Amino acid sequence: MRADDLVLLTGATGYVGSRLLGVLRQSGRRLRLLVRTPAALAPNLEMGSRLEVVTGDLLDPRSAQQAMTGVHSAYYLVHTMDVGGEFEKRDRQSAASFAAAARTAGVERIIYLGGLGSGPGLSRHLESRQEVGRILRESGVTTVEFRASVIIGAGSVSFEMIRALVEGLPAMVVPRWVTTLTQPIAIEDVVAYLLAALDMDIAGSAIYEIGGPRRISYLDLMKAYARQRGLRRVFLPVPVLTPWLSGLWLALVTPLQARVGRRLIEGVRNETVLTDDTALAVFPIRPRGVEEAMVQALAEEDREFARIRWSRRLPLLRRGRDSIHQRVGSRLVDSRAAVAPVTPEQAFAAVRSIAGQPDWYCRSWPWLLRGYFDLAVGGPGLRCRAPAGPVAAMGDRVGPWRMDSLEPGSLLRLVAEMKLPGRAWLQFEINAHECGAQIRQTAIFEPLGIMGLVYWYALLPVHQPVFRALLREIAARAAAGGS
Repeated sequence: MRADDLVLLTGATGYVGSRLLGVLRQSGRRLRLLVRTPAALAPNLEMGSRLEVVTGDLLDPRSAQQAMTGVHSAYYLVHTMDVGGEFEKRDRQSAASFAAAARTAGVERIIYLGGLGSGPGLSRHLESRQEVGRILRESGVTTVEFRASVIIGAGSVSFEMIRALVEGLPAMVVPRWVTTLTQPIAIEDVVAYLLAALDMDIAGSAIYEIGGPRRISYLDLMKAYARQRGLRRVFLPVPVLTPWLSGLWLALVTPLQARVGRRLIEGVRNETVLTDDTALAVFPIRPRGVEEAMVQALAEEDREFARIRWSRRLPLLRRGRDSIHQRVGSRLVDSRAAVAPVTPEQAFAAVRSIAGQPDWYCRSWPWLLRGYFDLAVGGPGLRCRAPAGPVAAMGDRVGPWRMDSLEPGSLLRLVAEMKLPGRAWLQFEINAHECGAQIRQTAIFEPLGIMGLVYWYALLPVHQPVFRALLREIAARAAAGGS
């Protein structure tokens, strides 16, 4: 494949597609994205001569035909389980539309990510994923189909279900299906396979089963996650809880992903392990093990959160509102903003002046109350006698915080040194505003298990006035000249 050949990517707003998009852009490929809702793309996605976005829906054959014009290779990374109802019918129609458009446009290669599983009695989800692969191959266009099981990575529905179960329940009744074997694979390895398929020499359509080096039960997968997070969990096996009942129970634990989660749970009766290792002979990729994949997933989640600018992310979370208090992924977020009639530089100076004065925290009764609570549970408290002055460098300690990141004029992030059942950050962003400068303050908490959730919600009546008072003081100092 030549560097200027056009690549079509569907599913760019999904979990796998969004990560593949970043890698494709880094490789310098010419890209066209077919999306139903362009606003759902990453807010920091930069357009350019080598990237175009087409609005459309694969259920509309005309959208598919227009998107395929001039395309050399096309990725099919969509599914409709999250819509509900007869998802198999919609997936069948979308695949047929995509396949027909690719054949008509003379596309040379289709690359598809499906699901592992074989034999009779496949779940509706797995049967649909494999049916889509058959439809694409029957188009006559050379099709590379990868089949994977659980994908380990922050944001993957399978991984997030495991996280929610382990984090939220210190003891859980587990049905017999948790002994079913699976062969997880890291998201980084999935993306590596998808990228390599663009340039591989292939004479015809092929199916490649991909997975990590180890077969593991779902129970051992949950135990592995608990070890990575330092959580002690008790698992009580019972023989009567069916996948269907488990799906209903899952809706209570992970309501945001309940519809898709129930579809996946219905498929856990099927072993999803490799029966063919041809991929290892064809591709120079050696997937990492479960533990390494989990370490990578948790570290990447930290990096992704550190890159978030809530002033840009907020409109996607709550349109028309200037503040949020909700769960974002595995973390709890309280973000709010104030506007001061000053320049962004003056606003940032006010942020640094407050952040660098431990005595301010000690003169504010909500912070004093929070500090006494920290001392009571063995933490360092507020450190009221710490040296004052604007924070200047990574690692500087400020009252109950330590400097974590500083971008002069635009961002300051502190990490909590208080004793917590989890981890906490306080982030300030400064942006130009038509009335002066917007100061956005975001508190982020990553709870460690059920005690972390109890801590957050039990102290919410204290945290809310704490956050409001801090933002008010910063805005007031900015308006007064930063004194």
